[in-house]
Amino acid sequence: MSTITSTTFSFLADLKENNNRPWFEENRSRFDASKTEAITLAEELINLVNKFDVIDTPNGKKALYRIYRDIRFSKDKTPYKTHWGMFLKRSGVSRRGGLYLHIEPENKSFLGGGFWSPNKDDLLLLRKQIEADSSPLRAVIDDEEFKTYFDRLQGDQLKTAPKGFDREHPEIDLLRFKQFLVSHPFKDKEVLSDHFPQAIAGGFSKMMPFLNTMTEYLTTDLNGESLL
Repeated sequence: MSTITSTTFSFLADLKENNNRPWFEENRSRFDASKTEAITLAEELINLVNKFDVIDTPNGKKALYRIYRDIRFSKDKTPYKTHWGMFLKRSGVSRRGGLYLHIEPENKSFLGGGFWSPNKDDLLLLRKQIEADSSPLRAVIDDEEFKTYFDRLQGDQLKTAPKGFDREHPEIDLLRFKQFLVSHPFKDKEVLSDHFPQAIAGGFSKMMPFLNTMTEYLTTDLNGESLL
């Protein structure tokens, strides 16, 4: 079974302490070994998740985010990320939302998913759907299994009601969301376990009711008619 080993954790921990190009070049073989572990894990995740969903991402290499930071508009000029991130894209307009895995030492690893930056039209439709009938989403986020694993719905929120919505609406707590996200943390010992790929796939499977409910909101009008 493919998983992450101490090879990756030690490389990322040392990179955090030596985030500069000379050190990175001197340790490129360690980077390559760590990258191979991450790609192999992503490959297995694609295979596992395809058993209950359909993933567009063709292979592990395509799933993996580059370790190089975009520093053009950042005050932080360190050139490298000190984690691995991988993203699995769901297939087609009938499967909205994405699946993300973050690997970082010091118990900072987590899986996540949802809608990080919905465009203006999608966000408005989501709010209108919630305004009209929040019960499908409430049923998901109030489910005990959801709360045990993900705790709660997450994401940036407005401080008040969005424009055009009643600030006294009974669903104002949901209407204020600008992002709709869920996540679950992992301890280092869990990441290093032989069963980590299955644990991640299991977490992604628990996310499906949330993603499918949000997809339903995004692919139907307020009368329940398909927009596809």
